Amino acid sequence: MRPVIDVTKEYGVVLEGGGARGAYQIGAWKAFREAGVKISGIAGTSVGALNGAMMCMGDLSRAEHIWETISYSKVMDVDDEKMKLLLEKRLRPKEAVKSILGIFQEGGMDVTPLRRLIDECVDVEKLQASSIPLYVSTFNVDEFRELDVDMQELDAELVKDILLASAYLFPLFKNEKLHGKTYIDGGAIDNVPLEPLVKRGYQNILVVRIFGPGRDKPVKIPADTSVFYIEPRIDLGNIIDFDPEKSRRNMTAGYYDAMRFLYGLEGIIYYIDDDKDEQYYLEKLAAMHEGDGTLRHFIETTPAKLALELKLTNWDYRKLYLGMLEAVAKLCRVPKYRIYTPEGLLEAVWEQQGALPEDESTWPEFARRLIGSKRKASGEKSEDSSKRGGTRQ
Repeated sequence: MRPVIDVTKEYGVVLEGGGARGAYQIGAWKAFREAGVKISGIAGTSVGALNGAMMCMGDLSRAEHIWETISYSKVMDVDDEKMKLLLEKRLRPKEAVKSILGIFQEGGMDVTPLRRLIDECVDVEKLQASSIPLYVSTFNVDEFRELDVDMQELDAELVKDILLASAYLFPLFKNEKLHGKTYIDGGAIDNVPLEPLVKRGYQNILVVRIFGPGRDKPVKIPADTSVFYIEPRIDLGNIIDFDPEKSRRNMTAGYYDAMRFLYGLEGIIYYIDDDKDEQYYLEKLAAMHEGDGTLRHFIETTPAKLALELKLTNWDYRKLYLGMLEAVAKLCRVPKYRIYTPEGLLEAVWEQQGALPEDESTWPEFARRLIGSKRKASGEKSEDSSKRGGTRQ
């Protein structure tokens, strides 16, 4: 596969705030590195600032390890098991209310563990010597002003404090004064810090969204500036759900969603590498409905009906076929996180069709037609599966 974006250009990267959802950003970074994307600057707030610091330092394996082994108690001074039960709503109502009230009565959760985590994972000298500048957003409550901090120009002894200040998620986290001043999470004013890059003249910007709570500050984009968005299509979970299993899942989602963007992959649920034209898919669909009338009759009646069944609005023949293929793949519980060719995904459906009910009359019509066409092709040919198309990593 070849990237569809121009990898000869340099890109600024925006990392949104969103707590535990931040694992998604590390997955996207992995895809950037594999594709050869040149990052020339990073703007981040809250967890985006912490991830941005690790990206500037260039240690992907270290960042992955931190998120793969994250826990509630590594960010907040809490009991891991009790916190898990609370977030999964498995505490008794009375105990849950008591726990929540206790947190707010104490002024929020103590984030001393987060300070320790920043101490462990951020090498200030390496960060400030990086070829990639980091711009961190936070908010000074005492002076009531937004701060846009260039971490390379900041006094070295203040770097970790500013990273911590940017992560003070008000009112969930207990706040402490830093050098006599009070700060809160930069997301309160601008949770998608695009402005720091725009005002510094970055013309190609990748924004990694995780949809954390906060304000999306309107930014006027110059005519010569291109902004691209990478967004999750799954729920990334609660912003304080620092569960390692969910973090690994979110990293995987970030990686594949970035790959979808970078390589122009098709698919809504799955990730499909496809280079076929419209005529090819018209013929595939028509063959599946062979015997239902003329080609003209098929074109006039079937596609619109199929689009309605698949809940597709803006459709063409490619989207119809791939939408049908994805729907059947989901019914067959085909693994989601890998890159398929259309033929490879159909092969995976064929191998997993045992997940469908035995009574084929209960299948959606499009599933019967798709598997029927595969059954017919398998009866006519005995090609090696590798020739029919497999998965691409």
